[in-house]
Amino acid sequence: MTEVLAVIPARGGSKGLPGKNLRLLAGHPLIAYSIAAGLQSQLVDRVICSTDSEEIADVARKYGAEIPFMRPSELAQDHSPDIDFFLHTIETLAATGYRPDIIVQLRPTDPIRKPGLVDEAVQMLIDNIDAHSVRTITEPGYS
Repeated sequence: MTEVLAVIPARGGSKGLPGKNLRLLAGHPLIAYSIAAGLQSQLVDRVICSTDSEEIADVARKYGAEIPFMRPSELAQDHSPDIDFFLHTIETLAATGYRPDIIVQLRPTDPIRKPGLVDEAVQMLIDNIDAHSVRTITEPGYS
């Protein structure tokens, strides 16, 4: 059986839009929509939030995400690359014996996802053993 982990990256120190991951959209913080997408997936086994912020961690827990560790501040800087927090996540979870086969990144700043999109992406990876990743894109609309 394929073990699927959803990771929500949500650092606390946004400069462009302070507190963006907790900004409300239709009465819920942005991060809540990514958590819901992971929890509603039929194929995702765990939903965790990688954050350096206790406030974000508390909100993420409230909406059902796990916070198995806090992200070190050196991995939560303005120009910290995603690969660094991913490696930290993988290594930290591996130390507890957890090794997912597939990792899904659900950014809080992309709150609007088509229902079933997460499962479609995961299924593509399961069905295509030579594939290493899947990325969703949306064709721009016209006004």
